[in-house]
Amino acid sequence: MFKKLANFVREVKTEMAKVSWPSKGQLKGQTLVVILVSLFFAVFIFAIDHLLSRLLSLLY
Repeated sequence: MFKKLANFVREVKTEMAKVSWPSKGQLKGQTLVVILVSLFFAVFIFAIDHLLSRLLSLLY
C-alpha cells in the first residue's frame, strides 16, 4: 500500500514538473479578463431580466 502511495506521489511530482505555469503578468491579465467577462454577463442577464419583467408586467 505504501509502495503504491509513494509511486503515486512520484508520478504526480513528475507530471507537475511538465506543467507550464503562467507568469504573474499573464495570471493578472487572465484574471482581469475573467472578472470583466463575468461582470458583462451579469449586467447583460440583469438587463434582459429587467426588460422581460417590465414586458410581462405590462401584459398581466
